[in-house]
Amino acid sequence: YALVGMGTAFAGVVRAPMTSVVMIFEITRDYAVIVPLMISNLVSYFIASRLQKEPIYEVLAEQDGIHLPLGGRSRTGKQRQVVQVLRPGTDALQAEESLEQVFGRLHQFAQQSWVVRDSNGVAGVVKRDELERAIAEGGAEKKVGELVSGTEYPHLHSDHSLDDALDRMGASGMDVLPVVSRADIRQLLGIVRLQDVLELYGVSRKAGS
Repeated sequence: YALVGMGTAFAGVVRAPMTSVVMIFEITRDYAVIVPLMISNLVSYFIASRLQKEPIYEVLAEQDGIHLPLGGRSRTGKQRQVVQVLRPGTDALQAEESLEQVFGRLHQFAQQSWVVRDSNGVAGVVKRDELERAIAEGGAEKKVGELVSGTEYPHLHSDHSLDDALDRMGASGMDVLPVVSRADIRQLLGIVRLQDVLELYGVSRKAGS
């Protein structure tokens, strides 16, 4: 009974019902324990899933900055991914630059949002109108990094689908998002532009539209 209880608790925490079945059988070498263990594991798995949608280890990984792929989302071989439109993040603004220094660059590109980097990697994303508003209010000497705050900012991973990219761009109101590593959210792998996504789908926006 103790071993069945341990296996049941393991199945609910780790969300791997069959793993504890194999483990307990290897310990006891008793076939009689398998059926009650499987039943209790399913009950434990169902209750744990209802009470907490995300498994505890995925939550802990998120806290450590590790973003694992979502297992419940099926991906077909034909699904287009972010990596197909990934481009280098060489145009990212530097956090230590002043607004006056980056003002000229704002009008060289049609994009409405910019990735900001500092010595540790990605610092955040800032919109063009925020930069222009800060300059108009007399903050030309202000640093770009002062316009971004916190560790949460919209981002993508290279294995995300383009549907995910469009959803996040729409939700954040930004047409450029950073693509970061799953192991380190501050590590910039590149950027994704809305224009590139539309062109891949065969929809090309005219300049200024």
